Amino acid sequence: MKTPTKRPTDWRKRFDSAKPPKTVLLHTDFAGIKAGSMMYIGSPGVFANYIARIPAGQTRTISRMRNELARRNDAVATCPVTTAIYLKVVVEVALDDMAHGKPSDAVVPFWRVIEPGSKIAKRLSCDDSVIADLRAIEAAGGPDD
Repeated sequence: MKTPTKRPTDWRKRFDSAKPPKTVLLHTDFAGIKAGSMMYIGSPGVFANYIARIPAGQTRTISRMRNELARRNDAVATCPVTTAIYLKVVVEVALDDMAHGKPSDAVVPFWRVIEPGSKIAKRLSCDDSVIADLRAIEAAGGPDD
């Protein structure tokens, strides 16, 4: 019997079909967030917009991004689980676009929040050196300047 091959993930489809963002009241503790807290659940579009607004040459931590998005949405935290999932979706769409010829200044500049060597970087389809190179190009006044 032939083992079925796994189809590649259609990152653009995952980006486009994600549920809209919302703020929810937690009834139980979740991912370090206490029951009774308001938690913001973003979307790939929310994260892409946040990242796109970071000025060229600057970076933000994922923690800072989550805190800022939570405050903007009247929550005490942004869901760390969906943040990791949706950040991967955003990055993979950008990487796919770049693989198909889009220049780095025409995609979401994910390297402004994804640090080489981070947990999330290890789950991406690119090597850490890609992130480091994109950061270095931008810091040197590359395409986004």
